[in-house]
Amino acid sequence: MAHHHTHRAGVPSVTSLHYDLSGPATAPPLILGPSVGTSLAVWEPQLPALARTHRVLRWDLPGHGGSPAALLPSDGSATIDQLAALVLRLADDQGWERFAYAGISLGGAVGLYLAAHHAERVGRLSVICSSARFGEPSSWRERARLVREEGTEAMVASRTGVWFSRETAATPRGRALLADLRATDRAGYAACCDVLADYDMRAALPSVTAPTLVVAGREDPATPPAHAREIADAVPGASLLEIAGAGHLAGVERPEAVTSALLSHLADAARPDPAHAARPGDDVLRHAAGMAVRRAVLGDAHVDRAVARTTPFTARFQDFITRYAWGEIWTGDGLDRRTRSCITLTALIAHGHDAELAMHVRAALTNGLTREEIGEVLLQSAIYCGVPAANSAFATAQRVFDEIDAEGPAAAPPRTDAEHPTHTPPQANPQHPTHTPPQANPEHPTHAPGEVDTASHSDTDK
Repeated sequence: MAHHHTHRAGVPSVTSLHYDLSGPATAPPLILGPSVGTSLAVWEPQLPALARTHRVLRWDLPGHGGSPAALLPSDGSATIDQLAALVLRLADDQGWERFAYAGISLGGAVGLYLAAHHAERVGRLSVICSSARFGEPSSWRERARLVREEGTEAMVASRTGVWFSRETAATPRGRALLADLRATDRAGYAACCDVLADYDMRAALPSVTAPTLVVAGREDPATPPAHAREIADAVPGASLLEIAGAGHLAGVERPEAVTSALLSHLADAARPDPAHAARPGDDVLRHAAGMAVRRAVLGDAHVDRAVARTTPFTARFQDFITRYAWGEIWTGDGLDRRTRSCITLTALIAHGHDAELAMHVRAALTNGLTREEIGEVLLQSAIYCGVPAANSAFATAQRVFDEIDAEGPAAAPPRTDAEHPTHTPPQANPQHPTHTPPQANPEHPTHAPGEVDTASHSDTDK
């Protein structure tokens, strides 16, 4: 169970950043850095998964969240090394000689600086929607001047379309992040702009020795993929991931894609001595494998909704289902996915779980069963589960088929390679070129466990 401790002094200190600790006290340390205008809450979509296997420290930039603005000079002289020194002080206070680090935008720039100039401290680095140089210094000086004069409200309107899409901005998480921007101290925000104006890590990138993951949002106008490629090309051995449909705050707009990438990157470092029976890296690997299969079977749209609706109350259950049902059972070699779908349909019929039955009728089509074969499963169930149960199941399946027909050809699922159930998400069978992954039905939204579902659907993904 993750433990959360927020550290605030009675009187704000001008010597340390505000931070939050999560995860087991004995787990490997991981420091998470935010972007300008956001608080440490920007990492909430990733926190439950990361805190299972790491002692996670999230920190606030000066003037952001709980950190006092006076931590950086307000005369335009603030630099990246001053900000990096504040982060090192947090690590020192925890007694961490070496730690993994992940940062977004300016937070990622801090990570690059630490990895280049304090290589002995950074064991693993993840740089998300960041850059080796954030444009011309004059533009940052001008933004600093604007915010000093008018406050951070001057930046709010332009963040939609930069941080994330209009749809994401309208979600509770999007609104909360914009509220954090409004609450940010103008002097602290302007000082961070001064840091960005002075920042240029291009010449130092080849000196980064930590295993590095670079993540870019393909729709990010602030640090477009070309910035990420520049980092990945210059840092020896760096990996690059571009995420479709993601703006500057990719971890908010496409949370599961960023979480999975981080888990995979950190899992390599978490592999223990094989002589030990307890293997802390296994859960990370199971989660990553489970998420891949879960997306392959249920579709990205369905899983994205489930993840977006995850609350602190339901987070552990979502993690459990991903690791155990999808990461262990559905990834097993003993049965192909067609057979697993047959078994799952039968079990759901037997217990009268019509809401999840609808979800798995779609999944069965994705796994290669035809409508006729699904009908045979339902007929078989009539004998062994009872005619009333089968009657209800036929009604549910017919509704799903009608929904798919109404959605058009684009909603028809692909066939999959049933001989390799543990492989990466399946591609469309060339014998069925018109088939593409299923889309969610907007008239029947699904919900995470614990939420009221007016459409009688469920996102427990059993």
